[in-house]
Formats: sequence, structure tokens, C-alpha cells
Amino acid sequence: MIEEEIVHVKGHPEKLIIFFHGYIDSPEYVDEKIVPLLEGLDNVAVHIPKSPIPCEIHPKKFQWYSMHRFDDNDDRKTVATMEECVAIYSRMKLGILEAYEMITPYIDNLLSEYGLEDKDLYLCGYSQGATLAIFTALMREEKIAGLLSFSGILAPQEFLIKNHKSSPDVLLIHGTSDNQVRFEALAYTKKNLETCGCKVRTYVVNDGQHRISDEGIHEGYEFIAKRFTRKVAV
Repeated sequence: MIEEEIVHVKGHPEKLIIFFHGYIDSPEYVDEKIVPLLEGLDNVAVHIPKSPIPCEIHPKKFQWYSMHRFDDNDDRKTVATMEECVAIYSRMKLGILEAYEMITPYIDNLLSEYGLEDKDLYLCGYSQGATLAIFTALMREEKIAGLLSFSGILAPQEFLIKNHKSSPDVLLIHGTSDNQVRFEALAYTKKNLETCGCKVRTYVVNDGQHRISDEGIHEGYEFIAKRFTRKVAV
């Protein structure tokens, strides 16, 4: 169960933002990067949960599910084609499902705590956390307010195409020099989200690497702030 998190509450929350950290990661990294987003929004609760699972290759960091359980040689980073890469991510279905089952009651409890509904919820994620956010948003019974992905990829493809329950509005952000989740994942994820009925925007970070960039956060702020009363410009 999720028992640790970083929380920011501003005003009387009318929206809830949940941001999932990545693999070999922690909430502190995300918290440092999203400061501009926090400064620009009022009447919002932002939660950055920490996975209770220590990372398999760095015990002081965390993971939402094992990668080496399904890809013990990190072949997803080096295989020649996107099709081979997608096949590897599809093998991670069980791990993603296990993480989804862990975070769903966490999300539901937060919505209940603030007296909000899915229409007031933004799910965000970085890297592995983005993949989890994409999966979760598509599997919610009701459409959420928006989905924001930094360096993520949709997985597992066939399962989500067949079983998705809702079609949120999405912003995908990816760097052209990402060496962990290949840049081609942006177009692949966009295509599959559109197949699921989502409205999808993309933002390309030129020469961007595998990280949450300042310009990416700016775009994320603009995407989310459309439903908020703005306090300051970022």
C-alpha cells in the first residue's frame, strides 16, 4: 500500500493532480521539477506518491513494477525496431496490472477525501510512472480531466485497445535524444491513444533527454491551467 507521499494543497481544492515518479526514482525528483506548475495554480491539491517497492537495481530508489522481471537485459532500449520494443513492453502487462491495482484505491480515496470526481482529476507521470498513468487513465470508468505523460509509452497495447474504458484528453512530452524510452514511442503512443478515442497533443523537446525538462513543465502547465484560474504566468 502507498503510505508515503509529497503533498501540496493550495486554497480550497477544486482539482486533484496526481504525479507518478519513474523507475529508479523518487517523489523528491518530481517535486523539484514541478515547482513552476505549483506556482501557477490555485485551489488545487497535488499528490506525488512514493511507490512502496524498492527498486530492484538501486535499493534507495523506487519502482512501480519490475522491469528486469520482463526484460532482464534491458533489450527494450537497444532492439532494432519499434515493433520489437513494443513486444517487450507488452510482456510487462502483469507488472503494470499489479501496480494499477495498488494505485486505484489510492486515487479513489483521494477523490473521496477532497469531495471530487474523475472529471476533476489529472493523472501525470514520468517514464515508468507515465506508462502507469496512461494505463490507469484509460482504465478509469469515468473520463478524467486530463493525462500528462513525460517520456512514457503506452503498454500493453492489445489489452488497452480492447479493454480501455474511457478516453481522456492527453498531452505527450518526449525528448528527441531520450536514450531510455526511445523517441519513436511518442508517435506510437499518440496513434494508439487516438485509436482509443483520446484527443492527443504532443510536444517535442529538441535534443531533450530522459528527464522532466523545464520547457516540458511549461507545456504541462498550459495544458492543465486551461481548467484553472491562473495566478501567475510561468
